[in-house]
Amino acid sequence: MLIRVVWAFAVMLASTAALAADLPISAFSGKWEGSAVSESNISVNFALTSRDIGVEVRPDADGFTITWNTVQRQKGDPDNPKEVLKSTTMRFAALRRGVWQQVDNPDPLTGDGAFAWAYIKGKVLTISSLQIYEDGRHEVQIYRRVLSGTGMALEFVRSVEGEPVRRAAGRLIKVAK
Repeated sequence: MLIRVVWAFAVMLASTAALAADLPISAFSGKWEGSAVSESNISVNFALTSRDIGVEVRPDADGFTITWNTVQRQKGDPDNPKEVLKSTTMRFAALRRGVWQQVDNPDPLTGDGAFAWAYIKGKVLTISSLQIYEDGRHEVQIYRRVLSGTGMALEFVRSVEGEPVRRAAGRLIKVAK
């Protein structure tokens, strides 16, 4: 009996320690800037491209807003690619501890857009989105933002029907609170 009690207590402590290891969303707060390299199997001419990236995370009372900007160079002349700025802003509200759901999430089955959610495990803020195309195929995008002593690492994967079609990886530094 004593062994069961000790074992249960050890499991409880381990679970509490694991929960405590997850950073709060406030740890990601601020403006971050950097660059990334994108790999794609969509275009032969632009299989490997550079990107300028910026991320701003603003926590609030019940969630957070995140804006990310990406200057892409994946169209036009491969020797002088056209720069295109893509900007996305999402507002997330708390769903449960460490998990947020995008505010005004569309129903991905209607084709109106992507359903998105966010969560933190350890030092990693992950934002995932699911979109279902009109023909029933699906796309998943996963953004992982990993905090370290030297800044933030970005890992991005876009998959269609479970097959990766684009990956990007980069480093950012905090430029403003």
